[in-house]
Amino acid sequence: MKRKIIFFSVCFLLATGMVSAQDKNAPKSIISTNAIIKKYHSKEELQGLKKGELLELYIERIKVLVKTLPYIALATKPGVTMNDLGIPNDADNRKILAEQSESTTNFLDVTVGFQRRMVPYSDTDDLVKAILFYENTLRSLHEFNDM
Repeated sequence: MKRKIIFFSVCFLLATGMVSAQDKNAPKSIISTNAIIKKYHSKEELQGLKKGELLELYIERIKVLVKTLPYIALATKPGVTMNDLGIPNDADNRKILAEQSESTTNFLDVTVGFQRRMVPYSDTDDLVKAILFYENTLRSLHEFNDM
């Protein structure tokens, strides 16, 4: 009986290990899949929000732009992989993409910290204008493919 339990436990652990192991060679998205905004706003909507809510929208748009703009010569939407673009999915390209992703994350950490500390001192109307500007820029990126 003990042998069966041990045998099934070992089989279960091996099966779990195979299923949960990540494929290191799987193609990764060039633009982060979370580089999207949920909703575009009108000036009137934004003027009805509190400064804390505006700050969160402002930061969200900065994140999306930073995760998108450096790659517009390759792609403008999240989910596009190196394979989709005909870029070899070799170890060197995966490594440089991972390094770029890590650098972007580090940059955003510092930038968001700065924004959370300094932007609350901004004028609310300027914050609304900045959000609208960022949203217009993001809309332009969606039209970029139509050019």
